Amino acid sequence: MGKILVTGASGVVGRHVLLHLLEQKSADQLVGLVRDLSKAEDLAAKGIELRQGDYLDPESLDRAFVGIDKLMLTATHAFTDRNTAHANAIDAAVKAGVKHLVAMPIMRKPTSTFTMKEITAEDIFTKDRILSSGLAYTFAEHPPFLDNIHFYIGQRAHETGVLVPAGDGKFTAATRDDLGAAHAAILAGSGHEGKTYRLTGNPAISFADIASILSEVTDKRVPYKAVSEEEYTRIKSSEGWPAFVVDFAKGWVHGMNTGEWAEETDDLETLLGRKPTSPAGFFRNHYITD
Repeated sequence: MGKILVTGASGVVGRHVLLHLLEQKSADQLVGLVRDLSKAEDLAAKGIELRQGDYLDPESLDRAFVGIDKLMLTATHAFTDRNTAHANAIDAAVKAGVKHLVAMPIMRKPTSTFTMKEITAEDIFTKDRILSSGLAYTFAEHPPFLDNIHFYIGQRAHETGVLVPAGDGKFTAATRDDLGAAHAAILAGSGHEGKTYRLTGNPAISFADIASILSEVTDKRVPYKAVSEEEYTRIKSSEGWPAFVVDFAKGWVHGMNTGEWAEETDDLETLLGRKPTSPAGFFRNHYITD
């Protein structure tokens, strides 16, 4: 049997995918692609083969993808040349004869006019490139990361309150660990080719709901307060974020406030074989810091 390769293996999502694959496959069937081998020594210690490669170095991808049957195209992060990076990986997969590619674009409503800088256009480009490549594919579309919510509301929101621009839309956030487990289920399983899964968390929540959840888990009232765009910019800037990151945060908040990711499906639960991590469970166990 050919090997399964996960790109971005030293990152959060890629590492979670490989760790969950280890529960279903032997280590000698798994490969992690990393730019810096030293950053994934923990995976190598578990018997996972590491191959050095960089999305922006096509020759390194050609070498790394040799003998690979299935490939997880872990999306590279914003503020990089994502189009070139993903195109290089897709082209290398075609050249290597990869039989199945799994990609993780962000969910987008079919008729949506919502766009977000550094995300929307690049995701559309990547999906189109995959569809025109001739590769067997699976799109594992994901909502906002539940474990990134602190970036939008602040790590101390349970003390300061949830202060974000106005909006009552709901969103179905999911943890990167749950999403990684779903990706692993697709890669380790069969019959997923040509399918699109919308990996929504459950239940959908609003920022006001988050304040209520934080109130419950801290046993004290955590207020929700809608602030102006200008005030939110000031708050995020005071946390030390540069202007382009603040604008990025506002884009995500706007999408969440307008219900861009409000859809609930059972795709994530079906792939996991269990309920995904709930917002209340996540905030209770991972968010509050002393």
